[in-house]
Amino acid sequence: MDTRKLKYFLAVVDHDGFNRAAEHLLIAQPSLSQTIASLEKDLGVPLFHRIGRRAVLSEAGKELVGPARLVMRDLDAAQSAVQALRGIRSGRLDIITMPSPGIEPLTSMIAGFTRLHPAVRLNVSAAFTPEEVIESVRTGSTEIGLAGSPRPVRVPGVQVLELERQPLILIVNPHADTFRPGKSIEREDLGGHRLIASQRGSLMRWLVDDALAHGVNAEIVVEVAHRTSILPLVLAGVGHAVMPSSWVPLAHRSGLRTLLINPVSHLDVAILSRKEDLTPAARAFLEVAQLHIAADGPQAHHSN
Repeated sequence: MDTRKLKYFLAVVDHDGFNRAAEHLLIAQPSLSQTIASLEKDLGVPLFHRIGRRAVLSEAGKELVGPARLVMRDLDAAQSAVQALRGIRSGRLDIITMPSPGIEPLTSMIAGFTRLHPAVRLNVSAAFTPEEVIESVRTGSTEIGLAGSPRPVRVPGVQVLELERQPLILIVNPHADTFRPGKSIEREDLGGHRLIASQRGSLMRWLVDDALAHGVNAEIVVEVAHRTSILPLVLAGVGHAVMPSSWVPLAHRSGLRTLLINPVSHLDVAILSRKEDLTPAARAFLEVAQLHIAADGPQAHHSN
């Protein structure tokens, strides 16, 4: 089996079918179909079920995805290692992140990494739950994952490096700032206010729901899955937003006030990776993560 066949197989998986995969690979679709048929003949099993115009992974196909990604990544690592001997720092690093860690500490770590390794291309994809991050790292779809959860992440077979604890804060709607002066509020102070809430399952939504359940008379006016909408909504005067402290610098640059919410709830932010077989780029990124911890301390968070 040659790596070209595996590359074509993964293209069909990643582009949801033969047509788009062939366009991405810049080859004719019959040539792609012939290569996949050859791979299926090598393995003695069908990798896809053809349902109408769609190609759906068979059970054997699902089993091949992880090992195929490892083979292609190992090939990239071998090429990078040889190029490094010639003084060329290149390659690609696949990262997956949840929204809030994707603001910080990912931004600072990427800035540090790109200064040290300017020729490495980073590909950052999105996840909305720790489970999605874990699955992506475990299957080899990505090498590095950033997750935020109410409790420290513990996963067999996955290396977990705790980066920081981010307390939950309130980004204050400037059109309804009736809070007392200071840097913190109690959850009861949310009573009578309109809130922009994250989707259920997030720690931020849990805090809001918990306050409501304990009789705090607040109103959820908007529920937002895409957190990129939250700052603009606050700026537009729609409501206040409960977010992790990773959002504090952006909020302050936008001219918004932030308040720590007591009693304090923390989002535990960690970086996930496989325990072995990492590319040089992934190992270098973990070194940058260690520098982040050394600079801020393992329990670091952004202050107001």
